[in-house]
Amino acid sequence: MIIIKTPEEIEKMRAAGRLLASCHQEIKKRIKPGVTTWEIDQFVEKYLEEHGAVPEQKGYHGYEYATCASVNDVICHGFPKKEPLKEGDIVTIDMVVNLDGWLADSAWSYPVGTVSPEAQALLETTEESLYRGIEKAVIGNRIGDISNAIQTFAEGRGYSVVRQFIGHGIGSEMHEAPEVPHYGPAGKGPRLKEGMVLTIEPMLNIGRYEAKVDADGWTARTVDGSLSAQYEHTLAITKDGPLILTKL
Repeated sequence: MIIIKTPEEIEKMRAAGRLLASCHQEIKKRIKPGVTTWEIDQFVEKYLEEHGAVPEQKGYHGYEYATCASVNDVICHGFPKKEPLKEGDIVTIDMVVNLDGWLADSAWSYPVGTVSPEAQALLETTEESLYRGIEKAVIGNRIGDISNAIQTFAEGRGYSVVRQFIGHGIGSEMHEAPEVPHYGPAGKGPRLKEGMVLTIEPMLNIGRYEAKVDADGWTARTVDGSLSAQYEHTLAITKDGPLILTKL
């Protein structure tokens, strides 16, 4: 069942989203060669605690960390590690913030130092594909209109769209209805209504779209070792268009 949020509930999620966005701004300053994703994870946990929030995914189905940290060929759900990031890596930091019982979810991919033109193009296309999807998140459209806008743009640039992991509704629970794929035909799926709150979180690969999961049961990688990137916002469907909750 899709849960429609009241304006008051959306404002509470917006507060969580602003905190999350400010945390990402701090992360951006810290991502550089020699830093470990473990250090980033520790920073996030402390930052949220100082601001009266908690990392929602810590403890989720036994997950042990405040963030997911996915480097290079890791698509999503990578564990923070004590291995230093290297010049030319790309790393996605994904987190869900719980502030006063309401959630916001956002992932962002970062270049580590100077990256290759190939990696930079992947980052730019993935971020742009997110905004192409957000443009379609208006009352009266369907979920498939978001999905198709992302797939059409990404594949038009020569990238593949991950199918195994998708966006979702969100509120006081991390995963709510509806599911939000980043591929598929326009005009399909639930119709968008005022008060729906969604995550849109396309993951694009340079190579094939398929994912394989490591023995840890979490870390998802590209099957061919190609680079992967992800950008994600939480947004509300409003009468004035999509309202991005996870930005300042």
